[in-house]
This record gives sequence, C-alpha cells and structure tokens, in this order.
Amino acid sequence: MRLTTKHILIGLLWGAALIASIWFAWSRFIAPTFEQSLADTIGPGDYELVTTSGETFTEETLEGGPSAIFFGFTHCPEVCPTSLGDIATWQEELGPDEQLRVFFVTVDPERDTVDVLRDYVTWVPGAEGVSGTPEEVEKALRAFRVYARKVPLDGGDYTMDHSANVLLFDEGGRFFEPVGYQEDFDRVLAKIRRMQAG
Repeated sequence: MRLTTKHILIGLLWGAALIASIWFAWSRFIAPTFEQSLADTIGPGDYELVTTSGETFTEETLEGGPSAIFFGFTHCPEVCPTSLGDIATWQEELGPDEQLRVFFVTVDPERDTVDVLRDYVTWVPGAEGVSGTPEEVEKALRAFRVYARKVPLDGGDYTMDHSANVLLFDEGGRFFEPVGYQEDFDRVLAKIRRMQAG
C-alpha cells in the first residue's frame, strides 16, 4: 500500500513540475512572441488615404505620437457618435499636453468625403477625419484588421456594419491595445497612461 502511495505522490510531483515548466515556457517565451507578432501586424500596409487637414495618411502617420484610430461612418446612428463622445472625454481628462492624435477613418468612402468628415469630427479635440478611394479604404481595413460591410436598407439606402473598437498606437506607431465599445472610463485612461509611459 505504501508503494502505491509513493508512486502516486511521485507522479503528482512530476505532473506539477511538468505543468510549471509548460507555464514558464509559455509566459517567458511563447506568449510575448505571439503578442509581439500580433502587434506588429496591425496597422502596417500599403494604404494611402487623405486626412481632413490635407495630409496623407499612411502607416508612417502612426509614428510620432500616441494615436487613437477609430473606423466608422458619418451616417452611423449610435456607435460612432458615442465612441467619438467617449474619445472627447478622454482628451479632456488627458489635457492639452497629453492628448492623443485621433483619426476617424471612414468605412463608407462613397458618402464620407474629406469635407463631410471635417464637419463631423471638429468637435473632438485633436481629431482628424480620414477618407480615400474605396480601394484604399479597403486596404486600410485589411491592414488594421477591421471588419466592415455594407448592409442594404429599404428604398435603396444602406448602412454599414463595422467593428466598434478604438485602436491605440504608441508613439512609435506600434499597436498597443484595443479599447472596447463604452469600456470603463478609468480603465481606458489607465491603458492610455500605460501606453504613454512605455
């Protein structure tokens, strides 16, 4: 009986050691590599769009300061104005010295010209609208891994179904973290400050 108990204890110890080794390998080597490779694939691409200030928007635009990127459209009934309102409150809390550069990239380039976007985003501190040809917008959607599709409505009109996350990029232009739709204010500010400190 003692021999059986001894074997069970040895087996349990070896099992615990194996689990600890797997956890150590995952947390030390595999997970950071996975996160790094994922962060490096969101944002880079060969898109070339135009901002409401007349500048070109490319992957190089993401460099030079922390940024918040949101994909939406001006005919959006709820998610887009709500998200822009949330961004405006972040900017107020951060103050003029810490504010993010904000880019509202349209998923509806057929209706959202640069002029239309300029009127739409002016009330958000630091925000610029971004538009371009449907082909270039499609390239940007793929580069940022954003979902968007046209949904027909009665009478020949349409709306857009799209991702609702705000994407945070650090000053080097590297993807940091997403912010979920209506995510808790304090949690978002903590993310932003962590990104700015990094």
